Amino acid sequence: MGSSKASPAPAPIIGNCQQVKTVNIEPIPLALYVHIPWCARKCPYCDFNSHEARGTVPERAYVDALLADLEQDLPRVWGRRIDSVFFGGGTPSLFSGEALERLLSGLRARLPLRPDLEITLEANPGTVERSRFAEFREIGINRLSIGAQSFRDEQLRSLGRIHGRRDAIAAAEAAHEAGLDNFNLDLMFGLPRQSIEQARADIADALALEPAHLSHYQLTIEPNTAFHRAPPPLPDDETTDAIQRQAQDELARSGFERYEVSAYAREGRRCRHNVNYWEFGDYLGIGAGAHGKLTDPATGQIHRLWKLKHPRDYVKRAGAPASIGGDGPIRAADLPVEFLMNALRLVEGVPATCFGERTGLPLAALEPALSEARAQGWLEDDSDRLRPTARGLQFLNHVLQAFMPD
Repeated sequence: MGSSKASPAPAPIIGNCQQVKTVNIEPIPLALYVHIPWCARKCPYCDFNSHEARGTVPERAYVDALLADLEQDLPRVWGRRIDSVFFGGGTPSLFSGEALERLLSGLRARLPLRPDLEITLEANPGTVERSRFAEFREIGINRLSIGAQSFRDEQLRSLGRIHGRRDAIAAAEAAHEAGLDNFNLDLMFGLPRQSIEQARADIADALALEPAHLSHYQLTIEPNTAFHRAPPPLPDDETTDAIQRQAQDELARSGFERYEVSAYAREGRRCRHNVNYWEFGDYLGIGAGAHGKLTDPATGQIHRLWKLKHPRDYVKRAGAPASIGGDGPIRAADLPVEFLMNALRLVEGVPATCFGERTGLPLAALEPALSEARAQGWLEDDSDRLRPTARGLQFLNHVLQAFMPD
């Protein structure tokens, strides 16, 4: 993955690639990802670094470890502002408001934060978790991502979820009652034995709950999961394609803009944190198994680093070099596909200038694959933007193959 050869120093960096109009030199956007690895039960399709909680979750020890982890990483981001914070997992909503408040206070004491900071917390629809929504809002969390997945009890059972339809509905209602109207609903499709009619009903149920954002993504069978060892009966490609098209149409009619392959938002409600990923911004990752991507301001070299995966090992070593599972530069030869696998997930793509601003490479580094992708109808024939066509969005993996280094 790594190489000792440094990439060329980057051109002046623009803050938000989606809004490039004039050249304003400012730091590359920086986000913070915080991984909380425990969940009530491991789902059979999940390949994330998550661990079933056995007994009481060690909140205090883990928050101490997160702050020690952050202290160790501070020299890498010294003086840079955090634009968004995302608590992912696992099930971060298993943590109490008190524990999260102590962590947020520690972040504020150590890092400059954007005044209108977006702070997202992933939450499951369980009774304990949703009872804390008002407390989460009081401590500064202003966005939730609720893992509904489906509103059909039979589908939820097939996914190994511990909540039911009523729990999912109650969670969305609780978010509204707590004043957390800026919430996302995670919804999956292509579920075991799912019909087009069932998928349509899921979209209708989700819209009735008035979320600000909806993530609609297909169930995939990942290695090292229970579903990989014993695959369930899934709908065929024709059915899943029909489900996705129907969802896109219904969401568009309901005022949701599709701005990324699987993400739909009402006006002004795009997920700022995820947009930063897709625009190849920087992010700091703390927590067990958390990954980060950081640009060295002196050299322009982009590094990926990650932390030890198992919570026990992480807590024991957090704050020490032994807690870092890996740290290596991204090779210049790999930067084009690394950039494009993110940027081309955006329906609008990014300005062509964003490539140089984020990688330090000239746009010519994408040739001749760029011309070929446009000739194939995968990218719009627009010299000012790197933007996928509808066909390119549908076959993104094929598009990226054209940019793979030899």
